Amino acid sequence: MEKRKQEGFSVIGIKVRTINENGQAARDIGKLWHRFVSENIVAKIPNKISTSVLSIYTNYEKDHTAPYDTILGCMVDSLEDIPEGMVGQRFNDSNYLRFLANGDLSKGVVYKVWKEIWENDFDRLYTADFEVYGEKAQDPTNAEVEIFVAVR
Repeated sequence: MEKRKQEGFSVIGIKVRTINENGQAARDIGKLWHRFVSENIVAKIPNKISTSVLSIYTNYEKDHTAPYDTILGCMVDSLEDIPEGMVGQRFNDSNYLRFLANGDLSKGVVYKVWKEIWENDFDRLYTADFEVYGEKAQDPTNAEVEIFVAVR
């Protein structure tokens, strides 16, 4: 874990409103990922500045125990052209704790890191937390996923 400043960024993608209760988030986010891949959403996002996929957790009602939005998308340089059925959102500069999840994605390595985050008492902002699925995540059996958690 390391602390770092992240400049503001904009994302276009697809979203779902969910909650971490009774496995609901796993079901909802799983369906969102299925749609993202099966509809080749990444190819439909205009003005991309990167092909890394971000899974962003934002618009929290309170904290990780209350409803929030998950957005799957890519960073873009403009929110002027948001395709129908997609959303665009701007995220402000913030301080983040950076974590790494390494291993087989099908074995829940990312979820295991989130469980550790939830069990710790970080001074979280609950503005926008996100995972980055970049080049090192292309092999799902030996992936590296960055996780950024907004903190004061």
